[in-house]
Amino acid sequence: MALRVAVVGSGPAGSSAAETLAKAGIETYLIERKLDNAKPCGGAIPLCMVSEFDLPPEIIDRRVRKMKMISPSNIEVDIGRTLKDEEYIGMCRREVLDGFLRDRAAKCGATLINGTVYGLDIPENTTDPYTLHYADHSSGSVEGEIKTLQVDAVIGADGANSRIAKAIDAGDYNYAIAFQERIRLPQAKMDYYEELAEMYVGNDVSPDFYAWVFPKYDHVAVGTGTMKVNKSKIKALQAGIRTRAAKKLEGGEIIKVEAHPIPEHPRPRRVVGRVALVGDAAGYVTKSSGEGIYFAAKSGRMCAETIVELTQSGQRFITEADFKAYIKRWDKTYGATYLVLDILQRVFYRSDATREAFVEMCADIDVQKLTFDSYLYKTVVPANPLTQLKITAKTIGSLLRGNALAP
Repeated sequence: MALRVAVVGSGPAGSSAAETLAKAGIETYLIERKLDNAKPCGGAIPLCMVSEFDLPPEIIDRRVRKMKMISPSNIEVDIGRTLKDEEYIGMCRREVLDGFLRDRAAKCGATLINGTVYGLDIPENTTDPYTLHYADHSSGSVEGEIKTLQVDAVIGADGANSRIAKAIDAGDYNYAIAFQERIRLPQAKMDYYEELAEMYVGNDVSPDFYAWVFPKYDHVAVGTGTMKVNKSKIKALQAGIRTRAAKKLEGGEIIKVEAHPIPEHPRPRRVVGRVALVGDAAGYVTKSSGEGIYFAAKSGRMCAETIVELTQSGQRFITEADFKAYIKRWDKTYGATYLVLDILQRVFYRSDATREAFVEMCADIDVQKLTFDSYLYKTVVPANPLTQLKITAKTIGSLLRGNALAP
């Protein structure tokens, strides 16, 4: 028998899963609704992703080596001082990154289908196929031609509004909204952001997250995120970041406005039967930093690697237990990271006093090194006990000075 797997959604999660499966010789279908999709997203990727996922230089618009954290009272702290010459945070446009990963999966043997999945028939036993119902847009029509596809397993990589998650009753999760304007600046203003990204904190820009100005190829992405999901609130917060960064954005022209939901925690069920969720569909966005691209790609690859290993490259039929092994590996590898970032967000993003304390703490070199090593290489680098004690003392000191420990 030959195993057949459908991957729904071709963002970093879906494309990474499809590439891994196809390379192993497994019959793989990669279904994407919009081949030119440009997801609203800060677009920051850690250095380790460039090497791990073999990304060519042209995927990276900017190599950010300077980061500013800006407090509610507009105190600016340079937080990239520990970066070595060869270290940087990559800034990319999602349409460029996603297109590259999708095309590579197809070159590796995945069958790419331009289609909208609108239904999934779930078999009554553990061996019959799943039937996907989709509209095929390959002819160029918006409505598409109604088709079906039968497969042995499905990977849902179709984002926060995942139809695959709904089909398997994976349960809901809370989500935040990211709102972003792409702004083309006069060259002199653009030069300021050559290697610089800015993060702003304060109730005026987000009650529970941060706002950003991130440089891209020929523009900056200016946006904010919040769990307080309503249109008037988002508009007020976006006006807040535009006001805070007004002088630096003078003469800018808005070329695109985007909004998108961001999951706040993993779904209650990420595997049901022979269906698994990865990326945003599974809820793999980190608290505090709001990072999702690397973890999406990594989850897609880890899920697919587990399938390849446990089915002997598709020679053995897949089971729910195989998919659950992926969940177990994921939680073991990254569970602590998500927990720590969740605690950080709860402690430091709850008031302007705690945000001031957070920015003050970011000025410390030891804190910066620990933070950037953890971000760039995705390993929680253990500081030596003395440094760890020093960081803890500074954290408590900052919180006390800002009266941030008051309930």
